[in-house]
Amino acid sequence: MPNPYEVEHPLIQHHLAKLRDKATPPAEFRRLIQRLASLLAYEATRDLSTRSLEIETPLTSMSAQQLSQRIGLVPILRAGLGMVDPVLDLLPDVEVWHLGLYRDEATAQPVEYYSKLPAHSPVDVALVLDPMLATGGSVITALQALQRWGVPQLKVLSVIAAPEGIRNVTEACPQAQVFVCTIDRELNSRKFIVPGLGDAGDRSFNTLP
Repeated sequence: MPNPYEVEHPLIQHHLAKLRDKATPPAEFRRLIQRLASLLAYEATRDLSTRSLEIETPLTSMSAQQLSQRIGLVPILRAGLGMVDPVLDLLPDVEVWHLGLYRDEATAQPVEYYSKLPAHSPVDVALVLDPMLATGGSVITALQALQRWGVPQLKVLSVIAAPEGIRNVTEACPQAQVFVCTIDRELNSRKFIVPGLGDAGDRSFNTLP
């Protein structure tokens, strides 16, 4: 599988068009993020391991398959919260661990203000959720924290990415798989993705200045 993996699908292009539109209200913006997160998660979970088990249907017994790995969701607060529920709908038994990071507007560097990762017993697979992969600083910080925890398989799910962010993440954490709906043109001088969609957190939670 290529890294990064850009998910190409007509539904993604359709929902992205509305997501980018500056006239889209917060409630619809959140719904669109959720739909796109579901499509990303479907692709990102293709290689999860399964184990066989015997079940009884109303007609007979049969051998079926069940996920065999512990999976953790790691949303980057706060924008990543909008991607949690749709992934939980697909994987209702996963663990959710939170990392709070914000970007210092003066330096464009991530600042960690909250971490709830335990010291022991890491999950087998971690899905880092962040709708915008701009410089990649917050995602790299999260991936490095998960590496210290001992997580062997790391995946990043982002709706929109900049080439700079993709490059930074794959160079800093080459073992992490990156799944995106689309890769945009560039970062501007303020480190916002262009054409992008603005600030995903502000648009999701109706806190635009």
